[in-house]
Amino acid sequence: MKLHSSVMPEVNNTTQNSFYFILTGIPGFEAFHIWISIPFCCLYAISIVGNITILTVIRIEPSLHQPMYLFLSMLALTDLGLTLTTLPTVMLIFWFDIRKISFEACFAQFFFLHGFSCMESSVLLAMSFDRYVAICHPLHYATILTSQVICRIGFAIICRCVLAVLPSLFLLKRLPFCHSHLLSHAYCLHQDMIRLACGDIQLNSWYGFALVLLIIVMDPLLIMLSYTLILRSVFGRATWTEQYRALNNCLSHILAVLVLYVPMVGLSMTHRFAKHASPLVHVIIANIYLLAPPVMNPIIYSVKTKQIRQGIFCLLFQRKVH
Repeated sequence: MKLHSSVMPEVNNTTQNSFYFILTGIPGFEAFHIWISIPFCCLYAISIVGNITILTVIRIEPSLHQPMYLFLSMLALTDLGLTLTTLPTVMLIFWFDIRKISFEACFAQFFFLHGFSCMESSVLLAMSFDRYVAICHPLHYATILTSQVICRIGFAIICRCVLAVLPSLFLLKRLPFCHSHLLSHAYCLHQDMIRLACGDIQLNSWYGFALVLLIIVMDPLLIMLSYTLILRSVFGRATWTEQYRALNNCLSHILAVLVLYVPMVGLSMTHRFAKHASPLVHVIIANIYLLAPPVMNPIIYSVKTKQIRQGIFCLLFQRKVH
């Protein structure tokens, strides 16, 4: 009997049928969850409607079947996937106070959440390459970024993200969880789950650090390299009008990059260097990180991209006619 009681606190991950995690909404504001759900519901609605609208406009408008807009459709699909990954657990907590999530469901959400986050960064990197080719090599743009090349880039992005996230999933799944079941967010984040493990997490930490270098460091550096080459090419041109037009074409992408990486860096720094900060701080930064890109990207590209804006007007006009 003593042996049985000593083993019970340590959960064997090969038999996780009864094991679960407990998610957290907004700490300290549990009594107001139903009211807090209103802005969250609005943000999710904006994200879903906005990204579906972008995808619909690009699909039905033949003039938008170009590399730039095909990459934008990849970004919209990624944002839609990220939104739908967190929406069920977040709204179940706010509306029905359902906080339990099974072990397997939590790891599935972990995989898709981090996979789509990695994909977002990868698509933005691909879009920076698209802008570089369009501005620095305009005569060869159509021959370099063919449909076949874009499909290969999309496939490479998927492979990159799956291969990046899967090892961290398996490394975490092998660990026993014998601490509290309570997570500090309304979804399953790697940084949050790993603190509940009671085994040796050194390998997990090193792999997590490698992913930070791969995504948060390398991708922005490559994007900065693309824009360095773009700026060098643009300011070498004679007319101010050409410089303005080229930089204006990049503005939407630059804003999308800032919307993703500023919260991403903030979340990473908070988990690594501000572990003892108020739980509310962690929750707010995590929600900004996961909601800002899917909500803001459709707005940015709808406002700053004339072709998308015209496509949306045509879509709305056609609906009114029919």
